[in-house]
Amino acid sequence: MPQSIWISICLRFVISQPLSLAACLLKLIIAIIQPGKLESVKQALTQVEVVRLTVLDCQGFGRQRGQTGRIGTHNAGMNLLPKLQLQIAVNEEFVAPTVAAITEGGRSGEGGEIGDGKIFVLPMDDCVRIRTGQRGSEAI
Repeated sequence: MPQSIWISICLRFVISQPLSLAACLLKLIIAIIQPGKLESVKQALTQVEVVRLTVLDCQGFGRQRGQTGRIGTHNAGMNLLPKLQLQIAVNEEFVAPTVAAITEGGRSGEGGEIGDGKIFVLPMDDCVRIRTGQRGSEAI
């Protein structure tokens, strides 16, 4: 979606809702990565000045249904593999560098491998800092 259309949508939303324009420009980045890639992802995020991060242990599988290279055996079941979920709230201008850093730090080898993970970028309605009550981009 072109940025001018997105800003227009945000402006219409702001007029009809008691939120600031900054609230339209907040994003929540959720990344699912291999546990062994956490340190390299954290280093890559630090290089682009993204220093706020939440990490959760999780399990899952993708297209491979949790199969990890077993050749010659047929297993119709699905195995849940250990993964990490990263949650990062950012302002609009940090979306591209954050996604690039996670991709760089989370990719296995030169071209990547199946199971390296996924990155989801979601709109975020608001953010509130509990200590001060600040809202929107100021709270991030």
